[in-house]
Amino acid sequence: MNDITRTDVLIIGAGPVGLFAVFELGLYDLKCHLIDILDRPGGQCAELYPEKPIYDIPAWPEISGQGLVEKLMEQIKPFGPQFTFNRMVSSLEKLDNGSFRVTTDENEVFEAKVVVIAAGGGSFQPKRPPIPGIEAFEDKCVFYSVRHREMFAGEDLLVVGGGDSALDWTLNLQPIAKSLTLVHRRPEFRAAPDSVNKMLALRDQGKLTFQMGQVTALHGDNGQLTGATVKSPDGDVEISCTRLLPFFGLTMKLGPIADWGINLHENLIPVDTEKFETSEKGIFAVGDINWYPGKLKLILSGFHEVALMAQAAKRICNPDEKIVFQYTTSSTSLQKKLGVR
Repeated sequence: MNDITRTDVLIIGAGPVGLFAVFELGLYDLKCHLIDILDRPGGQCAELYPEKPIYDIPAWPEISGQGLVEKLMEQIKPFGPQFTFNRMVSSLEKLDNGSFRVTTDENEVFEAKVVVIAAGGGSFQPKRPPIPGIEAFEDKCVFYSVRHREMFAGEDLLVVGGGDSALDWTLNLQPIAKSLTLVHRRPEFRAAPDSVNKMLALRDQGKLTFQMGQVTALHGDNGQLTGATVKSPDGDVEISCTRLLPFFGLTMKLGPIADWGINLHENLIPVDTEKFETSEKGIFAVGDINWYPGKLKLILSGFHEVALMAQAAKRICNPDEKIVFQYTTSSTSLQKKLGVR
């Protein structure tokens, strides 16, 4: 068996609710490890609307999606959470001792006394672009995420998209790629302005090429990519490439969670409203992935849910310890944990 990573609580999903769960669990001295299919913390906030303002976070009249993620990361820093990104949980099994063994799609193995599912609407799956025959190149020359940068070293790389993922990987991979071309259907981008400016500076220096248009065809044999056709405002353009990274957004699917033996309600996970436990003792569901009468799909609701879940998780992880409810405003022990005293 592969090396096993052990933790008190394994959190599936590193969106805002999963991140705040680290804080609430940390107050009870529970160590957390988070697994997420994306390449960074933040879930939908980071991937779909990092610049979009959010108006219903208490004490923040307005905060961007990325700003909220950054504040949450700052808040949980004292508890030293561990992260595994670019991974999907593929299996979950209960062990004889009551703990859970979780395996990822890269065959990494984790064991935890408690599992918290904070996967939003499910796992994010990349959208396949409407390019004929792209399936033949997938996982050979066409990839929807970057798990190992070295796979793109010395390659003629074509990146397609105009959001943060496309621009971030353009900037990260340009130094190691043999050549890099960024394709986007229009000259305006949805990415952070600083990233766009850095990309344009590299273009002006001749270190990468920006081509406006859409990829309409791929060329190559036996899954090996040799080039692509881009339909541009001035006609078809042929681009040589050996690797393609298309960033066409994400779609949410329940994914392997549906096979874990947990009761489901219309593709959501029913929970109680005392501790937000699922039908399986020791597995909790918080945030948009869960369902109960009166459920509201708000980040605020998820924050409330993890506060109650944390007490139940503490009872499972340390059944012999008495839980003493304390306020961070007045508890010196909690303030020491937070590093403010």
